[in-house]
Amino acid sequence: MDNSVFRWFNQLQVDTPALHGVASFYAVWGIAAFGILLLAAWWDARSAEEPQRAVAAVAWAGIAPLIGALAVQLIGSAVDRARPTAVLSGTHLLLEKTTDFSFPSDHGTATAAMAVALIMAGPFLRRRWYGWVGLGLAVLMAVTRVYVGAHYPTDVLAGLALGSVIAAALARPARAALTPVAAWLTRGPLRPLIAAGGTT
Repeated sequence: MDNSVFRWFNQLQVDTPALHGVASFYAVWGIAAFGILLLAAWWDARSAEEPQRAVAAVAWAGIAPLIGALAVQLIGSAVDRARPTAVLSGTHLLLEKTTDFSFPSDHGTATAAMAVALIMAGPFLRRRWYGWVGLGLAVLMAVTRVYVGAHYPTDVLAGLALGSVIAAALARPARAALTPVAAWLTRGPLRPLIAAGGTT
């Protein structure tokens, strides 16, 4: 089934040449949108009712993808699954060929980790839409990675699941560890990074 679904996406790729440029761009550089989203959430957190807790929650959204990347390396090295276009004849890759493993998707893991962490940060922020926008962008990233031929569908599904689990499971202890750091920073010259204006 994995091969069949991948081939369906690959045929869709062949049939829609007008989408090649934008799909290839997003598959590689779409991760930058998450950086912008993270900065927007941090800016919001500085003016939240409890900025220290809010900034700590957003900081976790920046750290979670890094932990996800480590998990990907461990799992990927153990599974060592080849890229689909390397083993399936007659398939097409829109990106440059890579020799690294295919499962799980590092892009899927990182984007899902940040999106879910931002969703969980929502109650501490003035606006809660950052994580939901991120989740939509993460799903789009997953679809795009299959469309360009970089991953099997199960690669990106596993990445989305892995990133989500890491972000959700470690959110509370991460906030507990990061909030005192944010509180400490408010007592020094880096206070503007944590709280805007007169907020304490």
